[in-house]
Amino acid sequence: MLDLSRLRALHAVSVHGSVAGAAAALGYTASAVSQQITKLERETRTTLLERRGRGVALTDDALHLADTAQRLLAIVEQAETTLEERRGRPTGRLSIGAFASAARGLLPGVLADLAVEHPALDARLTEVDPHLSVDLVAKGVIDLAVAHDWDIAPLPAPEGVSQAVLGDDRCDLLVPEGHALAGRGPVRREELARERWVCQPPGTVCHDWLVRTLRAAGCEPDIRHQAEENHTQLALVATGLGVAMIPRLGRGPLPSGVVAVRLDPVPVRRLYALWRTETARRPAVVAAVSALRGHGAGAGLS
Repeated sequence: MLDLSRLRALHAVSVHGSVAGAAAALGYTASAVSQQITKLERETRTTLLERRGRGVALTDDALHLADTAQRLLAIVEQAETTLEERRGRPTGRLSIGAFASAARGLLPGVLADLAVEHPALDARLTEVDPHLSVDLVAKGVIDLAVAHDWDIAPLPAPEGVSQAVLGDDRCDLLVPEGHALAGRGPVRREELARERWVCQPPGTVCHDWLVRTLRAAGCEPDIRHQAEENHTQLALVATGLGVAMIPRLGRGPLPSGVVAVRLDPVPVRRLYALWRTETARRPAVVAAVSALRGHGAGAGLS
């Protein structure tokens, strides 16, 4: 008989594309995931992973088995949800994925409250790019996601995934102290054509939003420096190397030498909680979404 935990490991590799990615999602070591796959190969007498350069690829048999594993895991999840509903309280493991600034500015308080109010619940956080989180929820890799979209780039929610709005996170233009725009009233986007920019790398939601927004205003952004972390971007702005547009959630106090300037219109990103529709009645999901809404209001989401 096939072992469910080994099927779960194979499914995670198929979703994340690597043993390391699967290990991070499951909370295991890479060697533990590799051992699970090796045991599954022995059980099935089938080669499941093939070496490709420095990584691995799933064989055709492995892809078929991973698809079957996804359906089996969905059935198990339904059974677990039913049992939790019958108990009437949040229990078991709840995996939560959130993008970086939500993981920093919102989730610590949420997780702390859940731990105190629901001690039988094992809630675990993984930082996930918002581009990926919806798909991870849909495939059953994580139970709940905190994601965001921008006013010009709506977040698609596929069939079978439900969502709740947590609030709007406003964004400011951040400039070095002494900059011509520092201390000004609202600044129009058309006034930013000649600025040098600090932003996230291409392929991220924030980078794509900045480029599309400024192009829509007739400006081609001059992006000089790219950094994933908001704190790194702020450090670059503080030394006069450029300006940045950074949302308020998780940003923290501005460092010395950086001034916030209001934009008109104000750029807004909307935060959502997302979960599989079939788990909507699960007490753990209900409790987590309620906590997210409460802490969203406390974190300044409007």
